[in-house]
Amino acid sequence: MSSGGAAHDVYETRGRLKGAEAADEFDRWRQLPPRLYPIEAAPIHPDLWRLMHRLRLRYAREAAPALVARARDEGWDYADLLKVLLAEEAAGRDRSTRELHRKAARLPSGKTFDAWDPKASAIPGEAQWALRTLDWIGRAENLVLVGPSGTGKSHFAEAVAHAAIDRDLRVSWFTLESLTATIARSRIDASTGKVVERIVRSELVVVDDIGLLPAGADEAEALYRLVDAAYEKRSLILTSNLHPARFDTIFPKGLATAAVDRLLHHAHVIVTEGRSHRLTEAVEGRGVLGLQAGESAPVHHR
Repeated sequence: MSSGGAAHDVYETRGRLKGAEAADEFDRWRQLPPRLYPIEAAPIHPDLWRLMHRLRLRYAREAAPALVARARDEGWDYADLLKVLLAEEAAGRDRSTRELHRKAARLPSGKTFDAWDPKASAIPGEAQWALRTLDWIGRAENLVLVGPSGTGKSHFAEAVAHAAIDRDLRVSWFTLESLTATIARSRIDASTGKVVERIVRSELVVVDDIGLLPAGADEAEALYRLVDAAYEKRSLILTSNLHPARFDTIFPKGLATAAVDRLLHHAHVIVTEGRSHRLTEAVEGRGVLGLQAGESAPVHHR
């Protein structure tokens, strides 16, 4: 039986993705013909400043002096000036919201696709690009990354999470241990259902490193509650050194079977293979910066 609480559906996620496309269009409206803004534009009229302050148009207010001066110099139509001012406000609010979502997600290390080497990954190239479109999140599908440590699972998962935030989606990041602790704390005041409901308000939930540490009934229950609540409503990313078909080797069989059944029904399972990238960098001396001659030697006190 699915968890109770307010229903979430894929239409909400698709709406957010469409909203991100609109935000990109608004941002393009801010791209004016190439010319430097006046370095010290005259302040806008005090009444206009007060109105923008009253309406909480912070970003439009900050951009207004330069834009109004330029509009006056170049003879803009009033509608063009209003359009660009509102585009500044929309873009500023979008930036602020994304940063709030990024902080709330508590992503572990800031790894994005800027630092990702597609050719060095064991994930097939076509699968990488398809997953980076995030279309699968709009369909409430899951992604399971399976493979040994150091093969890029967590990096790819975090990069997808950052990309989702940049598309105005909400993200939550957990390890299996932190998810279990969150569910366990909720038992104190019998708020487990509300806590799980709050977690799946995010359009994407990531659970990292399943199988690295010993797990038992509490971990199995936490994972099952999440998978059940997200089923066909939200997308999950799971990273593990074990294929989900082997989760019954670390979890009680009944809960493992129920969780895996729902997890894999609409899932892309990617197996990463090969040698650990971290170990390779360490062996080749690329894990640290080389020590330079002349660096201060340690001081030994007697």
